[in-house]
Amino acid sequence: MGFWQMSSQARKIFYGEYSFAVSREVYEPAEDTFLLVNNLSVNENEEVLDMGTGCGILAVLASEKARKVVAVDINPHAVTCAKRNAQLNGFATKIEVRLGNLFDAIATDEKFDLILFNAPYLPTENEKGDLIEMAWNGGRTGRRIIDQFIDNVSEYLVNKGRILLVQSNLSNLGKTLERFSRQNLQAGTIAERKVAFEKILLIEARCNR
Repeated sequence: MGFWQMSSQARKIFYGEYSFAVSREVYEPAEDTFLLVNNLSVNENEEVLDMGTGCGILAVLASEKARKVVAVDINPHAVTCAKRNAQLNGFATKIEVRLGNLFDAIATDEKFDLILFNAPYLPTENEKGDLIEMAWNGGRTGRRIIDQFIDNVSEYLVNKGRILLVQSNLSNLGKTLERFSRQNLQAGTIAERKVAFEKILLIEARCNR
C-alpha cells in the first residue's frame, strides 16, 4: 500500500515544520510523547535508539542532529507508519526502522549515545491486549515492560550514554530509580506533567562507566 493511500485512512498531526500520518492501529502522540519531545536534547552526530517508536515522531526529531537513529516497535503497523513518516519528513536515510520486542531487534555489539523509551506504563488487570494496547499496557503493576527494559539497557549504552524514559507515578518511580541504580546508572526525574488521574514522569538515567 502506498503512503498516500495509507494517509487517507490516517490522522495527520503536526509538530513544528513536520507532519506525521498516524494510522488507526498505531498509538497517537499524546501528553506523554510531548513531555519527552519538549525535553529532547540530541547532540551532533550522536547515535540514538528510539524504543517503541510508534509513528516515529521522536525518531524524526532526533534526526535533526543525530548521525543515525534506530527506531524499534513491536507493532508492524507502527513500523510501516514510522518508515513512511521518516520518508515524508526527509530523514529516510538517517532512520532505520526495525520490527522487534525491545532489544531483540538490536545486535549485541550496537551501542547508542541516547536511548528513548515512552514505555507501556499503565497498570491494568488485562495482561494481554491488541497491538495498540501494547503501547500503554504495563501489566498489573505497570512495570512489566519497564523492568525488562531497565535490566538490559546498559548493555547498549556507550560510555557516558544516557536514557530518557517516560512512565507514570502509578507504576512506582522508586522501583525504577532503584532498578537503574542496580545497573550502575544514575537516574532522576527531570520533568513531569499532571494529566487526569496520574502524573507522567520523565526520568533521565546516565551511564558513567
